[in-house]
Amino acid sequence: MRTLTYASLLSVIASATFHAQISQPETRAEPADACAPTGTRYTRTTLYFGLARPAGTITEKQWKVFVREDITPRFPQGFTIWEAHGQWRGADGRINQERAKVLLLVHANSAAAREALSALVESYKKSFQQESVLWETAVVCAAF
Repeated sequence: MRTLTYASLLSVIASATFHAQISQPETRAEPADACAPTGTRYTRTTLYFGLARPAGTITEKQWKVFVREDITPRFPQGFTIWEAHGQWRGADGRINQERAKVLLLVHANSAAAREALSALVESYKKSFQQESVLWETAVVCAAF
């Protein structure tokens, strides 16, 4: 009985500790020179563009036009693109699998960059009848 009580107590403590770690974001501020001596603080944004659409598949030629006319003008300083295979749940609840293109950008954390990203996502959704484009952003240290 004592072992069960001790195990139960450990479980409650571990659960409370885990919950506290998840519930409370870390409040420690990073020093301004966290990227020193050679790096600079930037924002890394990764966008995931599904290539399936109601009218079929987005072709490589259509993708290249999108890169030339939509991505490059908004981010002329550079970017990286690679092929991926993704899975997602549609609005209808069904699981879908499709090829995708992943776009990686490293940029300043500015209103102009956020507006360019939003416009890029909206352009893709409208042009290719997409429900969404997955977007993730993180603060990074980078040197060019």
